[in-house]
Amino acid sequence: MSEDELCLRSACELAGLLRRREVSAREVLRAHLARIDAVNPKVNAIVTVAREHAHRAAHAADQAIMSGAPLGPLHGLPVAHKDLTETKGIRTTYGSPARAEYVPDFDSIVVERLTSAGAVTVGKTNTPEWGTGSQTFNPLFGATRNPYDLSKTVGGSSGGAAAALAARLVPIADGTDMGGSLRNPASFCNVVGLRPSLGRVPMWPAADPLFTLGVAGPMARTAADVALLMRVLAEPDPRSPLSHHVPASRFADPLDRDFAGTSVAWSVDLGGLPVDERVLRAMAPGRQVLSELGCRVTDRNPDLTGAEDAFRTWRAWYYALSLGPLYREHPEWFGDSAAWNIEAGWQVTGEDLARAQKRRIALYHRMREFLDTHEFLVTLVSPVPPFDVELPYPPEVAGVESESYLDWMRSCYWISATGLPAASVPCGFTDDGLPVGLQIVGRPGDDFGVLQLAHAFETATGTGSLVPAIPDDPADSHRSRP
Repeated sequence: MSEDELCLRSACELAGLLRRREVSAREVLRAHLARIDAVNPKVNAIVTVAREHAHRAAHAADQAIMSGAPLGPLHGLPVAHKDLTETKGIRTTYGSPARAEYVPDFDSIVVERLTSAGAVTVGKTNTPEWGTGSQTFNPLFGATRNPYDLSKTVGGSSGGAAAALAARLVPIADGTDMGGSLRNPASFCNVVGLRPSLGRVPMWPAADPLFTLGVAGPMARTAADVALLMRVLAEPDPRSPLSHHVPASRFADPLDRDFAGTSVAWSVDLGGLPVDERVLRAMAPGRQVLSELGCRVTDRNPDLTGAEDAFRTWRAWYYALSLGPLYREHPEWFGDSAAWNIEAGWQVTGEDLARAQKRRIALYHRMREFLDTHEFLVTLVSPVPPFDVELPYPPEVAGVESESYLDWMRSCYWISATGLPAASVPCGFTDDGLPVGLQIVGRPGDDFGVLQLAHAFETATGTGSLVPAIPDDPADSHRSRP
């Protein structure tokens, strides 16, 4: 099997090849490192390549295979970690000059889990400064470019992870999501990103382990590969007090399911958000696909009143908590967006938090009742397709001017405020070949059900299998077409 063929295989396929000894972990690693050397300079997805570390890990993985030792679910699979996620002995910058040379002496829970399951760390993926915003650029490494069109953004803040997957640099990756950071880049890069239920994936370290807007989660090219990652990531951990005591083995069950008669609420704009016509056209066939799967699809919008206030208030509070002390000491280390969030957090009062929490509680119960009637909500991920990589955010959406860098992300962060599991799955392409995803939102705790519907949808469409054609020069970017 050629190196190119290895890089095109899914994580589940590679795991099977490795277990059957049809390929070695070192061969898989060499193929992906060669791909990184050839393609990463064009997309800037992986900002730190841990070459020596990866070779040692792959060698150890092969020794374990040959000795007959017990193998983890991810044994020998190359993985890249988001540059917000601490990696022992490997530079972790958070996209900030303040941490340009920081090398942790510990692994985060996510990295612990992945590497303990046999994954081989190859490096760190790009992220905006402190993970702020859904456009991946920072003063240390610059912008990450979309493999489907190098002149466009990959979204963010897990944008480097999404680009690395789309460009076939790695088969699996991790990320985080507060306002859409796993879903927006997955949509922009034609891959699958799951925002798990609150506590489903333990988080540590964290400025506040009881904070309920931010989550860690998986990203891959298929729903089955995401489920493979969840088998490893979803075990409870006492360092994360919100973590679920639900067996992660559930994610080892088959994703195949008969959706005949399943009630699905279809919403193109979540009740009135401005949406680019190109996105609407690319989404439209998705409704028919769901019907052909047997779902009973109803046009219905959830009542997301209060989501805006709840999300923005608690997000600002968290920025003040987590980054406020460093910002007071070194404001020159912070870009405009991070500084704006911190300063907004300093203005939050106890009365603000009480109001926001009341609205969030009411929002949760309305969504819970909505999903009693409809098992899933299927809606847009992003109101715009991938936009110019030189722009910090879209200046307008469907003629409505953006007042801040957050405005265009409402279709994701309103869902974040509900605490429900949500996945972005490839849906289609704009007329000029830019990826567009669908967001599948499930009932409380039903992460597995979300992945089942994502799996059925991607199997029916085949959209996620389109490999981007990546030119040498962004000016010559040729958009791949379905």
